[in-house]
Amino acid sequence: MLTRLHALLRLRTSPPIFFGSAAVIIAFVLLTILFTQPVDAVVTTASDWLYTNLGWFYILGLTLFLVFLIYAAAGRFGRVKLGPDDEPPEHSKAAWFAMLFAAGIGSILMFWGVAEPISHFGDPPRGAALGVEAGTVDAAVDAMNFTFYHFTLHTWAIFTLPALCFAYFIHKRNLPPRVSSIFQPLLGEKIHGPIGKFIDIVAIVGTVFGVAVSLGLGALQINSGINNVFGIPENAMWQLIIIGVVGGVAMVSVALGLDRGIKRLSNFNIWLAVALLVFILVTGSTLFVLQGTVEALGTYLVALPELALWNDTFADTGWQSSWTVFYWAWTISWSPFVGIFIARISKGRTIRQFVSGVLLIPSAFSIVWFGIFGFSAFDIELNGGGGLVESVVDEGDVPGALFSFLEHYPGTFIISVIAIILVVIFFITSVDSAALVTDTMANGHEDFNPLGQRIFWAVAIAVVTATLLVFSGTGGLGALEKIVVLVGLPFFVMGYFQMYAVYRALREDAGELPVMRTRTWKKVLPPEEYERRQDEDEHDTSDIVVEPEAIDEPPVMRDPYLDQARVTVRRGTLPARTGSSRRIVQQPASPKKPPESGGQSGENTD
Repeated sequence: MLTRLHALLRLRTSPPIFFGSAAVIIAFVLLTILFTQPVDAVVTTASDWLYTNLGWFYILGLTLFLVFLIYAAAGRFGRVKLGPDDEPPEHSKAAWFAMLFAAGIGSILMFWGVAEPISHFGDPPRGAALGVEAGTVDAAVDAMNFTFYHFTLHTWAIFTLPALCFAYFIHKRNLPPRVSSIFQPLLGEKIHGPIGKFIDIVAIVGTVFGVAVSLGLGALQINSGINNVFGIPENAMWQLIIIGVVGGVAMVSVALGLDRGIKRLSNFNIWLAVALLVFILVTGSTLFVLQGTVEALGTYLVALPELALWNDTFADTGWQSSWTVFYWAWTISWSPFVGIFIARISKGRTIRQFVSGVLLIPSAFSIVWFGIFGFSAFDIELNGGGGLVESVVDEGDVPGALFSFLEHYPGTFIISVIAIILVVIFFITSVDSAALVTDTMANGHEDFNPLGQRIFWAVAIAVVTATLLVFSGTGGLGALEKIVVLVGLPFFVMGYFQMYAVYRALREDAGELPVMRTRTWKKVLPPEEYERRQDEDEHDTSDIVVEPEAIDEPPVMRDPYLDQARVTVRRGTLPARTGSSRRIVQQPASPKKPPESGGQSGENTD
């Protein structure tokens, strides 16, 4: 029946995956609208249990992901190219970096750039455990530590792990661009069977919900911005309008494709974001901000090992659940879409280039971004008029943090409008790239796909966002947080299998290196013991020496990737065992004898 419906709709996808994912999404939307309170009660109970009992699992798991990525990049597999061995990268470094932000990190920076540091400054995460008082210098230091922890290496490790797996299995093993392809070393041909289809359905549904949370946050922030600038009220109707506009423009971008749509929008937006960043730096307390950013980087690097495994064990304030665990669950829920997107634009780079680029470049930009916005906000609170803590922490206006912050700068109206444009475009690029990648996951290929399929996923993301914001029982950010923390759990479990699968595939494809061979040496004894043994008949001193002496020459290594004719040597020697040739020592030519007298030229005439 699914096949007939698939043909009737003129789709070009995998019917079980497409209709299975669509059915789950439609069922959630209908259940949430028709049975709001029971669904909200179930989601609340499940998310509370997860926060209480599995927060440590999220904290530990993500740190292990980061360690694995560093190991993969630094080890011998770091030189493996993600694609044909002789193929250069498809995109320049500048275009590659800009498109990384199209995956969604740009929208995160815009939403949390001011809200995160000020939230922790006004309500210190470890205030109860360490006695840090709100609004103090110690609170500012701890606020930047947690901000960097949340938005640099660990966040990008969530994206880099699946992206590395996708890049290897798609570009190296030429498997379909699906999450199930990552499990090919474990499942074999079963990636096309029921298990593989189930994995892909979970990945697609999780991606839709993860991006819906991002779009919901964006709708709240845009609504707050236009309320601040134009006086438009903050309510459900306007949030629905914003979601509709963002979704509609995203459909146009999806129709244009990667190069004409997403790439151009992301390039424009990154330069606009940099311009806003420079404006904040130049018109604010420049020296204070620069000094603070550099200092904050140092304190973060020192505190990183502790933060990476901190679980709020003794104070047990619940802060970590509502912040760190939410971040990790939210981010990993849309890691499949970001992973495939990053893999798609990273063909031709080595694993070392890929991991270091995806981990370090966006992390460095995030440090600069949060450093400038964070210390500018601290300067307003410590040395200026203040008011940000009251707005963000006391009144809970997290979406409006950016626009409250911009009120302290010249040209507030123009800068606020630019900020709104930035937020809108960042979310448009997030939705259209998510729709494009989700359609690719459903299809299993990147060739021709009907436009209607891609538009369907953009509509699905918008509808789920509207449902979470408007029709859920708790409403707003609360509903988004509860849903996403549940969706993220299966992806954390998948992460462990992803590490094993890609490492196993690398070992299978690159081959195992033999044990390193070296020259061998005779046994050396002290001179006095050597003399004693020479005088004793029961000892054999033929292989014993006083001065170190090698038995053979050191082996000459050959390139294992080149076919070279083996040198025929005596069986059993070191070169014969290693496939390397002996070093040929050039002997000086013997001087020619002068010809003997008599003109016979040395010939025997006898």
